[in-house]
Amino acid sequence: MKKILCIDSNHDILHETLIDAGFHCDLFWNKPKEELIKLLPNYHAAVIRSKFKFTKDILDTATKLQCIGRVGAGMENIDVVYAKSKGITCVSAPEGNRDAVGEHTVGMLLMLLNNLKRSDNEVRNGIWKRAENRGHEISGRTVGIIGYGQMGSAFAQRLKGFNCDILVYDKYKTGFGNEFIKESSLNEIYEKADIVSIHLPLTEETKYYINDDFISFFKKNIYIINTARGKCLNTSDLVKHLKTGKVIGACLDVLEYESGSFETIDTSTLPESMQYLLKSENVILTPHIAGWTHESNYKMSKIIAEKMIQILK
Repeated sequence: MKKILCIDSNHDILHETLIDAGFHCDLFWNKPKEELIKLLPNYHAAVIRSKFKFTKDILDTATKLQCIGRVGAGMENIDVVYAKSKGITCVSAPEGNRDAVGEHTVGMLLMLLNNLKRSDNEVRNGIWKRAENRGHEISGRTVGIIGYGQMGSAFAQRLKGFNCDILVYDKYKTGFGNEFIKESSLNEIYEKADIVSIHLPLTEETKYYINDDFISFFKKNIYIINTARGKCLNTSDLVKHLKTGKVIGACLDVLEYESGSFETIDTSTLPESMQYLLKSENVILTPHIAGWTHESNYKMSKIIAEKMIQILK
């Protein structure tokens, strides 16, 4: 019987599905990292979320390992290239939280454009301002989407009913345009976009993808959305352009300063740029929950279990 080490907690459907398929699962969610590393040589597979990192050194100790299941979309906490060189297959589950991310991204954008956060707070405090809270419509605007994987395509799909132009750029894909979206170049997005949303994995190539130069290339003043990874956006550069008005507003589900496991943010040590965001009425912030619905929790766990079964059987 092959043994699977469950390092992070997940929906029960994950280990239940694996057990039903004939695998032995150890749910060692609360064990310290040092102990988990010592245990790894005994296992054929491991399940993680974001807090545990599979570095080269750790992969070298896992002599029986055949598969790593990452319950989520990003794989930046696994040295995937080195794992592959050792015959270890790494799988993730972006299909499981794509719907959640697509809906959350639209929700943040609507909240920003229609002043929902401010007006809700005002009404609760007995303030009734209508003209001052007049919003803007998505209809008639141009939305630029950068990255057309599971998340970018889910956002695009949900924009179809808003009567907006959707331009999509993906450096590594072609031939995906259809009646609702236009396959675009970055230059066209710089020229035409009113709203830009990035849906990129965090790699050396995409670190600080949104920076001073990127923002400056846009012809219009823009809204920026980041539901990808915090370090895909340079906070100081964003704040610079919020102050000038080049960036009209921003929706950030992820922050440059969140912990590596995405679980915390140390508000006592935040730099001036982040303090500015916390006080800005034209910035919507959420704590890395775009893909974090009850439904996605189930779907991601089920999908990872099914993918691992196919690899290990």
